[in-house]
Parts: sequence; C-alpha cells; structure tokens
Amino acid sequence: MQNETITSGGVTAVEIKPVVSAPLKQRLYDWANSRLGLDEILHFAAKKTVPEHKHSLWYYWGGISLFFFIVQCFTGVLLLIYYRPGPDAYESVRKITYEIHFGWLIRSAHSWAANLMVAAVFVHMFSAGLMKAYRNPREFTWWSGLALLMLTLLFGFSGYLLPWDNLSYFATKVGLEIPNSLPLVGPKVAELAKGGPEVSEFTLQRFFALHVVVCPALFLPILVFHLWLVTKHGNATPPSEESVPVAKRKTIPFFPNFLMKDLAMWLITLNVLALCASLFPWQLDQAADPLKPAPLGIHPEWYYMSQFQVLKIFGNWFPGAAGEVVGMTVFTLGLVLWTLLPLYDNSSKNGKRARRGTYFIFLVIIIYTGTTLWGYAAL
Repeated sequence: MQNETITSGGVTAVEIKPVVSAPLKQRLYDWANSRLGLDEILHFAAKKTVPEHKHSLWYYWGGISLFFFIVQCFTGVLLLIYYRPGPDAYESVRKITYEIHFGWLIRSAHSWAANLMVAAVFVHMFSAGLMKAYRNPREFTWWSGLALLMLTLLFGFSGYLLPWDNLSYFATKVGLEIPNSLPLVGPKVAELAKGGPEVSEFTLQRFFALHVVVCPALFLPILVFHLWLVTKHGNATPPSEESVPVAKRKTIPFFPNFLMKDLAMWLITLNVLALCASLFPWQLDQAADPLKPAPLGIHPEWYYMSQFQVLKIFGNWFPGAAGEVVGMTVFTLGLVLWTLLPLYDNSSKNGKRARRGTYFIFLVIIIYTGTTLWGYAAL
C-alpha cells in the first residue's frame, strides 16, 4: 500500500492507494537477469542467423552428434547402477541384459548410440571439410572437432571391452595390436593400456576408468570450447555460395527457426535409435575365456576396420613387423596432413589450394570407406 497526502481548503487528507507490483514471472526474470545477464543472451540469440541454401542439411549433423552424446550420458549413468567392473563384470552385464526390467533396452540404446555417434561425427567432419569450414577464422573449430573425434573413438574402444564377453575380449586384443605397431612408443602404450603383457582384468579396470572418468573429463571442456567457437563464428558458407553477393544470401534466424528444425532432427534421430535398439537388440556373447582360441573372423569395431585392413595390406607387402610399422606410419602421416589442412587451404579464394584440399578430402573418404569394406570382405 502507498500513502498520498492531499490538501484542499486547509484540510489535509491522506489517500491510501494500493501498490501495483510486477508479476511474479517478471520479478523472477529481473532477479535472474541481474545476475546472469539474460538480456544480453537473448539479444545475441535474436541477432544470430544461419545460412540457408541447398547444403543446409549438413549443418544438423553437429547437433545430431551432440544428441547421441547426451543419450550416451543418460543411458551410461543408468547402466552404472548395476554394472560391476572386475571379476563380476560379465555377470553384471548378463543380469542387465536378461533380468533387470528394460535393462536390455538401456544397454542396446547405449551401444547403438555409441556406433551412431561415431558415424554422425564422421559425417559432420567430412561435410565440414567439404564446405571449407576449417578456413580462417575457424581453424580452432576444426582442431577441437578433430580432438572430439579422437575422444569419441576412444570412448567406443574403451567401452567395447566392458561386457567382458568373448567377442569384446578378443576384439580388444586385436585392436591393441594397432598401437603396438608404432615404433618405440607403441609397445609401451599398448602395455600401459593392458596393465601388463596380456589383456586381463587389470585391462578391464583401466578401460572402465578410461571410459567413465578420463574420457568425459577431457571430452566435456573441449565440447564446450567447440560449441563456443561455433557460436562465435557461426556456420560456414560453402564455396558454392560464396559467389552469391552477401546482400542476396538467404539466412534464417537461429532462434526459433533453426533451433526448432534442429530439435525436429533430434526427434527423427531418437526414432531411428529407438528402432535400432528395439528391433536389433545388442547381443551378449559367452563369458571371456583367454584359454579358448579366438573365434573365426574376429576383428575390431567397424570404425577401426580401416586401420586394421591397412596394417594387413602393408603386412603382406613387407616382411615381418616392417609392414605394420609402414602401415602405421602412413596412417599417422595422413592424420597429420588432415590436421594441418586449415594451414594449407587458408584463403577464402577458391584457387589451386582449395581444389587440392577438396581432392584430399575426397581421397580420404574413398580410402577410409574402401579399406573398411575391404576389411569386412576379407573376413
């Protein structure tokens, strides 16, 4: 209430008026705004736009990759409630799969999301490369994205062993032969990962720590940094659109137009994941037995099949361990060239370097896809 003094004809009266306070919603917003700067965030969101053209579909793959990571975190926490690393690892996974209500679905969704996330990150990386999204000023966006890809592969490799069944055990043994081929540091890295000369329960403990502690601790800050760079620099315009005058280029507001489309893609992705997890549930093999011979056709996961096949190819060309050394050297050299691509094709002009960069990206796609299919065909 508010008092107001009124004087008339020498007589003073006090009129009491009610104080009209702001609505609760407005007061809560003002309270948060004064502490978090919400006005600045909303102002930035209102100004942010996204290029719209025939290649706009590729912009959604970064968000799809993020969606699969969120699913991994959610389902991973649920699995941790029942999973027991160590001697009881296989039995705990067996109970999750066959005894816990909907445990099979959570485990299947986690495994499918892992594989689909790797595929989405690859599509995102290759599409970003072909759209020249690594050029100035987006070099660090490219490098942080590449670091996220490496950690995603490490997530998949470390998590694959955790069920401790025959398939995961022998596939991990094969996979650890890849770093073992590196000269000098390779054998030490492989032994450090194993916790000894052979894959054992010590390896399982280390992979569990790597999967649930080390990888997330490295992944999350790099992801935040990557998203901040994407927000700061915006989405790159592909070379085919750079010839269009700036005034004639089409854009859409990020909020709410692009955000709603992005969420629609998440909904489609969720349906795809649900179909894969329910119609093709992730299987569990027999408990790991190091004394048994390896099953026929054992191989690493599909995203390591290219490296596996490259080592086999060079192993047939060169005698002894020289083939593996040459194969890993070639693969490492290709990774270095891929990392340095922003420094080579660093001009906005589509000249010789731009064309060579595009040819290099197509060459990597062809080699990676071809050697992966070759590896499966040779099993």
